[in-house]
Amino acid sequence: MRDIVHAYDDSAWGAKGDDAPTHDVESVLEQGGVLSFPRLQFQLTADERRLLDAGVADGKAKNVSLRGNSDEVRGASAADADALQTMMVRYRAGALALVERLFPHYRGQLIRGNTSYRPLAIEGRVTSWRKDDTRLHVDSFPSNPMHGRRLLRVFHNLNPNGQPRHWRIGEPFEDLARRYLPSIPRPLPGSAALMHALHITKSRRSAYDHYMLQLHDRVKADADYQREAPQRAVDFAPGTTWVVYSDQVMHAAMGGQFMMEQTFYLEPSALKNPASAPVAVLQRLLGRTLL
Repeated sequence: MRDIVHAYDDSAWGAKGDDAPTHDVESVLEQGGVLSFPRLQFQLTADERRLLDAGVADGKAKNVSLRGNSDEVRGASAADADALQTMMVRYRAGALALVERLFPHYRGQLIRGNTSYRPLAIEGRVTSWRKDDTRLHVDSFPSNPMHGRRLLRVFHNLNPNGQPRHWRIGEPFEDLARRYLPSIPRPLPGSAALMHALHITKSRRSAYDHYMLQLHDRVKADADYQREAPQRAVDFAPGTTWVVYSDQVMHAAMGGQFMMEQTFYLEPSALKNPASAPVAVLQRLLGRTLL
Protein backbone atom coordinates (compact mmCIF):
# COMPACT_ATOMS: atom_id res chain seq x y z
CA MET A 1 0.00 0.00 0.00
CA ARG A 2 2.91 2.37 0.63
CA ASP A 3 4.14 2.14 -2.95
CA ILE A 4 0.92 3.14 -4.72
CA VAL A 5 1.47 6.93 -4.72
CA HIS A 6 4.57 8.20 -6.54
CA ALA A 7 5.47 11.90 -6.10
CA TYR A 8 7.31 13.93 -8.76
CA ASP A 9 8.73 17.44 -8.61
CA ASP A 10 7.50 18.81 -11.95
CA SER A 11 6.15 22.36 -12.05
CA ALA A 12 5.40 22.66 -15.81
CA TRP A 13 2.75 20.83 -17.83
CA GLY A 14 4.14 20.20 -21.29
CA ALA A 15 7.52 21.92 -21.30
CA LYS A 16 10.92 20.29 -21.26
CA GLY A 17 13.76 21.14 -18.93
CA ASP A 18 14.41 21.36 -15.21
CA ASP A 19 10.78 22.25 -14.44
CA ALA A 20 9.47 19.20 -16.34
CA PRO A 21 11.89 16.38 -15.58
CA THR A 22 9.50 13.42 -15.63
CA HIS A 23 9.14 11.34 -18.81
CA ASP A 24 8.46 7.73 -19.81
CA VAL A 25 6.58 6.63 -16.70
CA GLU A 26 4.02 4.42 -18.44
CA SER A 27 5.12 1.39 -16.44
CA VAL A 28 4.46 3.11 -13.10
CA LEU A 29 0.94 4.05 -14.16
CA GLU A 30 0.14 0.69 -15.75
CA GLN A 31 1.21 -1.19 -12.62
CA GLY A 32 -1.53 0.60 -10.69
CA GLY A 33 0.43 3.58 -9.44
CA VAL A 34 -0.96 7.04 -8.72
CA LEU A 35 1.34 9.78 -10.05
CA SER A 36 1.26 12.88 -7.83
CA PHE A 37 2.69 16.30 -8.74
CA PRO A 38 2.47 18.56 -5.67
CA ARG A 39 4.06 21.55 -7.49
CA LEU A 40 2.20 21.27 -10.80
CA GLN A 41 -0.37 24.05 -10.47
CA PHE A 42 -3.15 25.02 -12.84
CA GLN A 43 -3.01 28.79 -12.58
CA LEU A 44 -6.31 30.66 -12.72
CA THR A 45 -6.61 34.11 -14.22
CA ALA A 46 -7.87 36.97 -12.07
CA ASP A 47 -11.32 36.66 -13.65
CA GLU A 48 -11.41 32.87 -13.20
CA ARG A 49 -10.89 33.10 -9.46
CA ARG A 50 -14.53 34.18 -9.12
CA LEU A 51 -15.46 30.70 -10.44
CA LEU A 52 -14.32 29.18 -7.14
CA ASP A 53 -17.91 29.31 -6.01
CA ALA A 54 -20.44 26.48 -5.83
CA GLY A 55 -23.01 28.84 -7.37
CA VAL A 56 -21.42 28.56 -10.84
CA ALA A 57 -23.12 25.17 -11.22
CA ASP A 58 -26.73 25.15 -12.38
CA GLY A 59 -27.85 22.92 -9.52
CA LYS A 60 -28.99 20.09 -11.79
CA ALA A 61 -25.67 18.21 -11.97
CA LYS A 62 -22.78 17.78 -9.57
CA ASN A 63 -20.22 18.75 -12.25
CA VAL A 64 -19.77 21.38 -14.91
CA SER A 65 -18.46 19.63 -18.01
CA LEU A 66 -17.35 19.74 -21.62
CA ARG A 67 -18.19 16.68 -23.70
CA GLY A 68 -15.17 14.96 -25.19
CA ASN A 69 -16.07 15.77 -28.78
CA SER A 70 -17.52 19.22 -28.12
CA ASP A 71 -16.86 22.53 -26.39
CA GLU A 72 -20.48 22.76 -25.28
CA VAL A 73 -20.72 23.50 -21.56
CA ARG A 74 -23.13 21.45 -19.46
CA GLY A 75 -24.15 21.99 -15.88
CA ALA A 76 -23.11 25.66 -15.70
CA SER A 77 -25.12 28.69 -14.65
CA ALA A 78 -25.94 30.83 -17.69
CA ALA A 79 -23.99 33.81 -16.34
CA ASP A 80 -20.78 31.82 -15.93
CA ALA A 81 -20.90 29.43 -18.89
CA ASP A 82 -18.48 31.33 -21.14
CA ALA A 83 -15.86 31.82 -18.44
CA LEU A 84 -16.13 28.18 -17.37
CA GLN A 85 -15.75 27.03 -20.96
CA THR A 86 -12.56 29.06 -21.38
CA MET A 87 -11.11 27.68 -18.13
CA MET A 88 -11.94 24.05 -18.95
CA VAL A 89 -10.63 24.25 -22.53
CA ARG A 90 -7.36 25.56 -21.13
CA TYR A 91 -7.21 22.78 -18.54
CA ARG A 92 -7.91 20.18 -21.22
CA ALA A 93 -4.99 21.46 -23.29
CA GLY A 94 -2.68 21.37 -20.27
CA ALA A 95 -3.74 17.83 -19.35
CA LEU A 96 -3.08 16.61 -22.89
CA ALA A 97 0.36 18.21 -22.93
CA LEU A 98 1.13 16.56 -19.60
CA VAL A 99 0.10 13.01 -20.53
CA GLU A 100 1.89 13.19 -23.88
CA ARG A 101 5.08 14.17 -22.04
CA LEU A 102 4.70 11.59 -19.27
CA PHE A 103 3.57 8.77 -21.56
CA PRO A 104 5.16 9.16 -25.01
CA HIS A 105 4.14 5.58 -25.86
CA TYR A 106 0.50 6.77 -25.89
CA ARG A 107 0.94 9.67 -28.32
CA GLY A 108 -1.53 9.52 -31.16
CA GLN A 109 -3.54 6.82 -29.37
CA LEU A 110 -5.38 8.82 -26.70
CA ILE A 111 -9.08 9.51 -27.20
CA ARG A 112 -10.30 12.68 -25.53
CA GLY A 113 -13.08 12.19 -23.00
CA ASN A 114 -14.98 14.70 -20.90
CA THR A 115 -13.47 17.65 -19.08
CA SER A 116 -15.10 18.54 -15.79
CA TYR A 117 -14.99 21.15 -13.07
CA ARG A 118 -16.36 20.03 -9.71
CA PRO A 119 -17.24 23.10 -7.63
CA LEU A 120 -19.43 21.32 -5.08
CA ALA A 121 -18.21 19.88 -1.80
CA ILE A 122 -18.14 16.11 -1.42
CA GLU A 123 -19.10 16.32 2.24
CA GLY A 124 -22.84 16.20 2.87
CA ARG A 125 -23.78 14.98 -0.61
CA VAL A 126 -26.78 12.64 -0.47
CA THR A 127 -26.89 9.92 -3.10
CA SER A 128 -27.60 6.21 -3.58
CA TRP A 129 -24.99 3.67 -2.51
CA ARG A 130 -24.32 2.85 -6.15
CA LYS A 131 -23.42 6.48 -6.94
CA ASP A 132 -21.67 7.11 -3.63
CA ASP A 133 -18.06 7.82 -4.55
CA THR A 134 -17.00 7.96 -0.90
CA ARG A 135 -17.07 4.15 -1.12
CA LEU A 136 -14.04 2.34 -2.55
CA HIS A 137 -14.59 1.38 -6.19
CA VAL A 138 -13.12 1.08 -9.65
CA ASP A 139 -14.80 3.19 -12.33
CA SER A 140 -17.32 1.51 -14.60
CA PHE A 141 -20.37 3.01 -16.30
CA PRO A 142 -23.80 1.31 -16.53
CA SER A 143 -24.91 3.16 -19.68
CA ASN A 144 -21.57 3.59 -21.44
CA PRO A 145 -19.76 0.28 -22.10
CA MET A 146 -15.98 0.61 -22.36
CA HIS A 147 -15.21 -2.68 -24.15
CA GLY A 148 -11.86 -2.86 -22.38
CA ARG A 149 -10.76 0.74 -23.02
CA ARG A 150 -8.68 2.27 -20.24
CA LEU A 151 -9.83 5.30 -18.21
CA LEU A 152 -6.86 7.65 -17.78
CA ARG A 153 -7.68 10.64 -15.58
CA VAL A 154 -5.84 13.85 -14.73
CA PHE A 155 -7.09 15.56 -11.55
CA HIS A 156 -6.18 18.92 -10.02
CA ASN A 157 -7.16 20.42 -6.66
CA LEU A 158 -8.09 24.11 -7.07
CA ASN A 159 -9.29 24.66 -3.51
CA PRO A 160 -8.53 28.27 -2.42
CA ASN A 161 -9.01 27.61 1.30
CA GLY A 162 -6.22 25.11 1.94
CA GLN A 163 -8.55 22.09 1.88
CA PRO A 164 -6.99 18.92 0.46
CA ARG A 165 -8.81 16.39 -1.67
CA HIS A 166 -9.19 13.44 0.68
CA TRP A 167 -8.97 10.02 -0.98
CA ARG A 168 -8.81 6.44 0.14
CA ILE A 169 -6.87 4.06 -2.11
CA GLY A 170 -7.48 0.33 -1.96
CA GLU A 171 -5.86 -2.96 -2.80
CA PRO A 172 -4.45 -3.93 -6.24
CA PHE A 173 -6.99 -4.71 -8.95
CA GLU A 174 -6.07 -8.38 -9.24
CA ASP A 175 -6.55 -8.90 -5.50
CA LEU A 176 -9.99 -7.29 -5.76
CA ALA A 177 -10.92 -9.44 -8.76
CA ARG A 178 -9.80 -12.65 -7.06
CA ARG A 179 -11.93 -11.75 -4.05
CA TYR A 180 -15.22 -11.23 -5.93
CA LEU A 181 -15.06 -13.04 -9.29
CA PRO A 182 -16.05 -16.48 -7.93
CA SER A 183 -19.43 -15.09 -6.85
CA ILE A 184 -20.24 -13.20 -10.07
CA PRO A 185 -22.42 -15.12 -12.56
CA ARG A 186 -21.93 -14.89 -16.31
CA PRO A 187 -24.09 -12.34 -18.15
CA LEU A 188 -27.49 -13.62 -19.20
CA PRO A 189 -27.66 -14.61 -22.89
CA GLY A 190 -29.26 -11.83 -24.92
CA SER A 191 -29.15 -9.27 -22.10
CA ALA A 192 -26.61 -7.00 -23.82
CA ALA A 193 -28.68 -6.82 -27.02
CA LEU A 194 -31.87 -6.14 -25.06
CA MET A 195 -30.35 -3.31 -23.00
CA HIS A 196 -29.01 -1.70 -26.16
CA ALA A 197 -32.36 -2.03 -27.93
CA LEU A 198 -34.10 -0.39 -24.96
CA HIS A 199 -31.49 2.42 -24.96
CA ILE A 200 -30.34 1.50 -21.46
CA THR A 201 -26.80 1.33 -22.84
CA LYS A 202 -25.20 3.40 -25.62
CA SER A 203 -23.72 0.28 -27.21
CA ARG A 204 -23.87 -3.44 -26.50
CA ARG A 205 -22.39 -4.25 -23.14
CA SER A 206 -19.45 -6.66 -23.42
CA ALA A 207 -18.76 -9.46 -20.96
CA TYR A 208 -15.89 -7.29 -19.72
CA ASP A 209 -18.32 -4.48 -18.87
CA HIS A 210 -20.61 -6.96 -17.11
CA TYR A 211 -17.82 -8.08 -14.78
CA MET A 212 -16.51 -4.56 -14.18
CA LEU A 213 -19.98 -3.31 -13.23
CA GLN A 214 -20.46 -6.27 -10.93
CA LEU A 215 -17.12 -5.55 -9.24
CA HIS A 216 -18.06 -1.87 -8.90
CA ASP A 217 -21.45 -2.66 -7.34
CA ARG A 218 -20.41 -5.52 -5.09
CA VAL A 219 -17.52 -3.59 -3.61
CA LYS A 220 -19.68 -0.54 -2.92
CA ALA A 221 -22.44 -2.65 -1.37
CA ASP A 222 -20.06 -4.57 0.91
CA ALA A 223 -19.90 -2.60 4.16
CA ASP A 224 -17.42 -5.03 5.73
CA TYR A 225 -15.10 -4.67 2.75
CA GLN A 226 -15.31 -0.89 2.85
CA ARG A 227 -14.33 -0.91 6.49
CA GLU A 228 -11.78 -3.73 6.66
CA ALA A 229 -10.14 -4.08 3.23
CA PRO A 230 -6.50 -3.03 2.73
CA GLN A 231 -6.48 0.70 2.11
CA ARG A 232 -4.71 3.93 2.88
CA ALA A 233 -5.73 7.57 3.14
CA VAL A 234 -4.11 10.06 0.76
CA ASP A 235 -4.48 13.84 0.78
CA PHE A 236 -3.88 15.88 -2.38
CA ALA A 237 -3.15 19.43 -1.26
CA PRO A 238 -4.35 22.49 -3.20
CA GLY A 239 -2.17 23.02 -6.24
CA THR A 240 -1.56 19.28 -6.65
CA THR A 241 -2.12 17.41 -9.92
CA TRP A 242 -2.48 13.62 -9.91
CA VAL A 243 -2.84 11.04 -12.68
CA VAL A 244 -4.38 7.59 -12.40
CA TYR A 245 -6.07 4.77 -14.27
CA SER A 246 -9.40 4.94 -12.44
CA ASP A 247 -10.60 1.64 -13.92
CA GLN A 248 -7.69 -0.09 -12.19
CA VAL A 249 -6.95 1.76 -8.95
CA MET A 250 -9.45 1.28 -6.13
CA HIS A 251 -10.32 4.75 -4.89
CA ALA A 252 -12.85 6.71 -2.87
CA ALA A 253 -13.22 10.51 -2.72
CA MET A 254 -13.91 11.37 0.92
CA GLY A 255 -13.75 15.16 1.01
CA GLY A 256 -12.83 18.33 -0.80
CA GLN A 257 -14.22 21.02 -3.08
CA PHE A 258 -13.18 22.69 -6.35
CA MET A 259 -11.45 20.14 -8.56
CA MET A 260 -10.62 19.86 -12.25
CA GLU A 261 -10.62 16.53 -14.10
CA GLN A 262 -9.77 15.39 -17.61
CA THR A 263 -10.54 11.90 -18.94
CA PHE A 264 -8.73 10.14 -21.77
CA TYR A 265 -9.59 6.72 -23.20
CA LEU A 266 -6.96 4.29 -24.44
CA GLU A 267 -7.29 0.90 -26.10
CA PRO A 268 -5.53 -1.79 -24.03
CA SER A 269 -3.48 -2.77 -27.10
CA ALA A 270 -1.86 0.70 -26.95
CA LEU A 271 -0.42 0.12 -23.47
CA LYS A 272 3.26 -0.46 -23.01
CA ASN A 273 2.28 -3.63 -21.16
CA PRO A 274 -1.17 -4.77 -22.40
CA ALA A 275 -1.19 -7.60 -19.85
CA SER A 276 -1.62 -5.01 -17.09
CA ALA A 277 -5.06 -3.90 -18.35
CA PRO A 278 -8.10 -4.94 -16.28
CA VAL A 279 -9.53 -6.80 -19.28
CA ALA A 280 -6.35 -8.88 -19.54
CA VAL A 281 -6.39 -9.61 -15.80
CA LEU A 282 -10.04 -10.68 -15.84
CA GLN A 283 -9.56 -12.86 -18.92
CA ARG A 284 -6.58 -14.59 -17.33
CA LEU A 285 -8.44 -15.24 -14.07
CA LEU A 286 -11.62 -16.42 -15.81
CA GLY A 287 -9.84 -18.38 -18.53
CA ARG A 288 -11.90 -16.97 -21.39
CA THR A 289 -12.21 -14.00 -23.75
CA LEU A 290 -14.45 -11.15 -22.59
CA LEU A 291 -14.47 -8.98 -25.72
